[in-house]
Amino acid sequence: MDQTIATHPYLQGNYAPVPESGEIALAVAGDMPRDLAGSLYRNGPNPQFPPRDHNHHWFLGDGMVHGFHIADGAVRYLNRWVRTPRWTAEHAAGRSLFGAWGNPMTSDPLARGVDAGVANTAMVWHAGRLLALEEGHRPFAIDPETLGPRGYEDYAGRLGPKFTAHPKVDPETGAMVFFAYANGGPLSPEMAYGVVDAAGTLVRYDRFTAPYCSMVHDFMVTRDHVMFPVLPLTGSMERAMGGLPAFAWDPDQGARIGLMRRDAPVSALRWFTVPPCYVFHVMNAWDDGGQVIADVMRYDAAPLFPLPDGRPGRDVPARLVRWTFDLAGSTDTVRETPLDDAAAEFPRIDDRFAGLPYRHGFFAWSSRAAAPGVLDGISHIDHATGRVLRHVLPAGDAISEPVFVPRRPDAAEGDGWLLAVAWRGAENRSDLMIYDTADIVGGPVAIAALPVRVPFGFHGAWRPAA
Repeated sequence: MDQTIATHPYLQGNYAPVPESGEIALAVAGDMPRDLAGSLYRNGPNPQFPPRDHNHHWFLGDGMVHGFHIADGAVRYLNRWVRTPRWTAEHAAGRSLFGAWGNPMTSDPLARGVDAGVANTAMVWHAGRLLALEEGHRPFAIDPETLGPRGYEDYAGRLGPKFTAHPKVDPETGAMVFFAYANGGPLSPEMAYGVVDAAGTLVRYDRFTAPYCSMVHDFMVTRDHVMFPVLPLTGSMERAMGGLPAFAWDPDQGARIGLMRRDAPVSALRWFTVPPCYVFHVMNAWDDGGQVIADVMRYDAAPLFPLPDGRPGRDVPARLVRWTFDLAGSTDTVRETPLDDAAAEFPRIDDRFAGLPYRHGFFAWSSRAAAPGVLDGISHIDHATGRVLRHVLPAGDAISEPVFVPRRPDAAEGDGWLLAVAWRGAENRSDLMIYDTADIVGGPVAIAALPVRVPFGFHGAWRPAA
């Protein structure tokens, strides 16, 4: 293997891939809640083979799902690659076949005609299906117990070629609202908007043209509205074919957010403007009279990506801000209000309040200026009081996105547990951490120790026990 690929930063430390482990019964320390019953699934990149070219990115590794089955105070862990057509073809070949971002110039001829999906970003449990998600392909269904493959979900042939990693499940109707970008072909400006009802039937699917091709990782949904943030992390096939970055930070393109009513046609999209910025993740959004409000993790520039000419970009932190859209006003600009000063990412809420007015938010944050990219703590923000409570891990450790689980189905908003995976840097292994939301500062009430490592990944989902 080329030495520069072997030492690529996204193949080192806790980015480095791990093998499948088989099922492991975990030792639990502390007071594991007896009423916590179900499964936590975490998804993230885990390359099966060394990449083919130097443009490898963290976002491109094969998906591996890490499952934690919890019942009666005990925890069983297993992990498994998502066996997509790409994974299967590369497994048979014994090597990587696809160039970075699907670049045909650096792909092996054996990759031709093989679906390139990696299903490596997020999970959703909807209509009795466990789906592994990423934003370049359709959802990939897996078995909720064994994590074995069940294949792509195309909703009776009605779904287009792509899907988001961040669908929103409406807590009042059970419908799953989704979108897709670059839906008309590689790095195209076409987007899609759709709805899958609570029974798992695709009931709406529309296409529209965005101002330009943007990596639209997340979007905002309220009871009545939907918003698509087209921000200047731009995609260009012309750049990619010329050896320059397929995706790059290009603030000269401007930043826009398309807003429409959920029951309106896509022709009704109204485009608001914001100063050039980037948002990977949304905490929540809701309607407030003649306004729509969204809480987002905002970057001054898209991190992890270069400039259009290939020069390195700025890896700046995200901070939690509130965007207010005045639907009745004469301006199409967005009012922004800071909510927290901490460098942070991976916001989550009590999903029973998704798209509705809410009070409690949770996120991972970075406490150490010496390593601003390392998320080493959990935060709980109370929007009613503005108070933020935090817990910090020991030096050298890092933590994942926290996933909220209500204490009981009828528990008050935000009353329950946060589940997160911590990497123990000194030991090079991981723990499952269980926090009581009533006392984040006090640290986890229970820890399930893994003898193996869960690499840095992205998003998780909870499936309650039947």
